Amino acid sequence: MDVPPFGPTRRRGQETIPMTRSLQPIAIDGAEPIFTSPPPGPLHGVLEIGQAEADAVNHVLQRKTMFRFLNKPEVSESAHLEARYREMTGQPYALAIGGGGTGSLICGLVGLGIGSGDEVIVPGYTYIATAAACLSVGAIPILAEIDQSLTLDPADVERKITEHTRAIIPVHMRGSVANMDAVMEIADRYGIAVLEDVAQANGATFHGHWAGAIGHAGAFSLQHYKLITASEGGLLITADEQVYKRAAIKHDSAMQFWADDATWPAFAGENYRMCELRAALALAQLDRLPGILERTRPVKAALLERTRHLDRLSQQTLHCAEGDCGITFALFARSTEAAQQFSEALAAEGLPNATIYNHQIPDRHIYRAWDYVLEKRTSDPTGWPWTAAPRKIEYDPGMLPQTLDVLGRCVAIAINQQWQDEHVDLAVRAITRVHDALAERGLL
Repeated sequence: MDVPPFGPTRRRGQETIPMTRSLQPIAIDGAEPIFTSPPPGPLHGVLEIGQAEADAVNHVLQRKTMFRFLNKPEVSESAHLEARYREMTGQPYALAIGGGGTGSLICGLVGLGIGSGDEVIVPGYTYIATAAACLSVGAIPILAEIDQSLTLDPADVERKITEHTRAIIPVHMRGSVANMDAVMEIADRYGIAVLEDVAQANGATFHGHWAGAIGHAGAFSLQHYKLITASEGGLLITADEQVYKRAAIKHDSAMQFWADDATWPAFAGENYRMCELRAALALAQLDRLPGILERTRPVKAALLERTRHLDRLSQQTLHCAEGDCGITFALFARSTEAAQQFSEALAAEGLPNATIYNHQIPDRHIYRAWDYVLEKRTSDPTGWPWTAAPRKIEYDPGMLPQTLDVLGRCVAIAINQQWQDEHVDLAVRAITRVHDALAERGLL
């Protein structure tokens, strides 16, 4: 298709940008898009639901004992799920939790002895539930920067440590594992607990170790949007018996009675138990996890390899490429403005993508949209837990400039297990075409 001498114009803020003639016209100019139909979307486990899941849930319904402690461990789906995670991760203790990733984090924090006024370092890029879990046990979330891995920046973690720091929660975002060697070195040196948030990276590994089994405890999510799902639910794993027992008491206020063991601690818990229906669904989904990762990982690897030459974009830092889940392909432009233009042009080629920080929606994965954290809101009439903080804690929307810069320059493409070689080929063509055209125009 012929392109006008100065092409159409697009708005960028208050400025109008002419789309100048390019040797390679692209779809945003009116050329034919690379994709005639979009590639498969971002979901994973939920797309795999089939007869196995239906049979597993129906078996529980027919048995009519949906409360796990009505069933002996050799029968209980919840007990089987815990056993599978112990076997999979190599950790001696696993706890099935009905309260999703948030409940898993809460139980993990209680298990680690984190409570009122304790400071917990969390990344500024994670779902708000990570900070909310801290507040739920009375702890104070201390926000730290991320780097181009989209995970915690260890250098800023160390800067944020005070005498009141009791824990660090590295979050394995979008299937990519945080720099656990650096995090654990810092934690060991300062005597700080580490609770891994594995909600978005179920099945990821870090140099041969399962994500979640590197720190002192690991919290998983089985929510609808995760790699595998039980609709809601999660798990906690640990190698520490006391951490497990404290977490189990938190997850069930009557746990010591079901366990019939005088060595259990006794304090008020809640009801985060997993029901047998969710556990049955999770077990069927767990069988599908290897197959999902066997398909997503090569897709991301191919995209990385075939776009390395694009000099106006940089790639995500991967602390363990072979253990990455392969569910997000992230590229970084040199500026937020360039990322937005690249994203728009890529979308015009029929390849769905998103700039992570673009002010268009209040993304609850970005700390700037954590309104009740930044404003220190609480349901407690005394202002707890903020009133329990041993020092004055202040938050500001611009307090993590590196995080906002990284997210503003990031363009992310979701990958699922239904991508085929043709989708990879088309994606590489679209990315390369847009990169070359915008670079030629001085817009990238």
